[in-house]
Amino acid sequence: MPLVNKAVETVANRLPKVISPKGHAISDYIQIGLFALMGAVFWRRNKRASVAALCCAAVEAANVLLTDYPGGRSRILSLDVHKRIDTAMAGAVAGLPTLLGFAKEPEARAFRIRGGVIAGVAALTGVKREKKYSPEYKAA
Repeated sequence: MPLVNKAVETVANRLPKVISPKGHAISDYIQIGLFALMGAVFWRRNKRASVAALCCAAVEAANVLLTDYPGGRSRILSLDVHKRIDTAMAGAVAGLPTLLGFAKEPEARAFRIRGGVIAGVAALTGVKREKKYSPEYKAA
């Protein structure tokens, strides 16, 4: 696992940082909504996938609300830490179908796509390093 993490980190460091913190926040809220929607859609046909999606929505919401960026509600986590949590969550989300035993079912594809999107957004988000907290990134 550390080898995979190092490879992903190496590739991510070479990518241009084209997503702003505000864009990252918007993406996070979209992810929360999509996870909640997945939970509702999967409820009748696959309870494990549904509960997993709702748990992912809750974890993503907690990560958003604790982060010091536009859309976040507190200054507990920096955006850099938030991105590290996103990277770990991406792997967990993609691995949930295998872990919960629905890897061969159609719902698994949605989790793998969500995991890839989360990793991609984290890798492409730029972090301003000169200040820990900037008023321009203050939540509305």
